[in-house]
Amino acid sequence: MAKYLAQVIVMGVQVVGRAFARALQQEYAASQAAARARGSAAGPHSAAATNITGMSLQEAQQILNVSTLNPEEIQKSYEHLFKVNDKSVGGSFYLQSKVVRAKERLDEEVNIESEQKQNSQQNPET
Repeated sequence: MAKYLAQVIVMGVQVVGRAFARALQQEYAASQAAARARGSAAGPHSAAATNITGMSLQEAQQILNVSTLNPEEIQKSYEHLFKVNDKSVGGSFYLQSKVVRAKERLDEEVNIESEQKQNSQQNPET
């Protein structure tokens, strides 16, 4: 009886182990595919900015409620949301910090775009 019980336990552990290994491989493959898609779609500089700031471009645009990367529009929205969420007027420090991080992310994206534009003007492809 103990022999059969031990065999059942060993087989169960093997089955669970294989399933876990297969799930881990699939998750790793999906993660790599997503990273490649993110890198190719937005460019390597934008992907790096996302990793550094911890916030995607889309998330930053949603927080500041801007649809384009217009520096004046970003600054106007930032100033309004920063004042509204000031702790001295009953706002939330957490939300205020999210607004600051969103502005940093969008400023980084604006800088990346301006660098790319300058590079394309300096090195026009023929």
